[in-house]
Amino acid sequence: MISPYVRRLRLGAEIRALRAQAGLTADQLGKRIGRSRADISRLENGHVVDQADVISILDALAVDGDRWTQIVTIAREAGERGWWESYKTMGDRQALYANLEAGATTIRMYEHRFMPGLLQIPEFVRARAEADATLEPMASITIDGVLSGNAGRQRMFRRPGGPTLEVILDEVAVRRLTAPPEIVKKQLYHLATAVNGDPKVTVRVLPVEARIESFTVPRCTFMVFSYPDPGDPALVAIDTVTSDVILTDPEQVSPYTELYGRLRDAALPPDESLDLLIKTAADLPDH
Repeated sequence: MISPYVRRLRLGAEIRALRAQAGLTADQLGKRIGRSRADISRLENGHVVDQADVISILDALAVDGDRWTQIVTIAREAGERGWWESYKTMGDRQALYANLEAGATTIRMYEHRFMPGLLQIPEFVRARAEADATLEPMASITIDGVLSGNAGRQRMFRRPGGPTLEVILDEVAVRRLTAPPEIVKKQLYHLATAVNGDPKVTVRVLPVEARIESFTVPRCTFMVFSYPDPGDPALVAIDTVTSDVILTDPEQVSPYTELYGRLRDAALPPDESLDLLIKTAADLPDH
């Protein structure tokens, strides 16, 4: 599995580096292959993939041998269609996460609102989709589509060779009711079971009274994705109310990895986190 989104970013970086090495502007490179400056910019920014243009650029810059093969392979992978393309009603935002998860080796998440999407039960997914629909029109998104998309993401996560998942779950996300109590109860037990039975999953609860280094305050939910190819960028996805912000610049990614480490150090160890999840679930009513 690969992430076409990440490969598009990698392809853009490779083309940009080759152009800079040749001492050309985007406009000059575009003229060499009969394309506009805007076409080159879209390619370098990971917005489009045109394998014919990529090959033309490589020919214009006299790139050959293993380097040619490497970049053409990246371009081919960047243009592939993932399974999520067949689930249009799952929504663009969930499709983006499915894309980022494809091919990842490690996913590290800080969550201060909900249970992690990759560990949500269908009842919780439905409850959240219905709640979100009251705030944001779902347009072409359907609740059944959201359910199918989430189930597909979970299948891919559990596949052989799938990524490891490390979650720091804020105590607020554990205790605040984000669905009817009986659903939250079932969700917490499911989360506890996943933590206790899946070696790929680690969950640490960050207590409200935790002392975080330098009194750092986490301002948002975020995820850090790492990939096996050292040339592919590690990236951060920030979940907001209406859209997702993706960061790939190492100078922007670094503060989040540093923050994750501080939150991890301040959180409860996995066994104590498991106890807290079970106790919180036991205290909730069944109906």
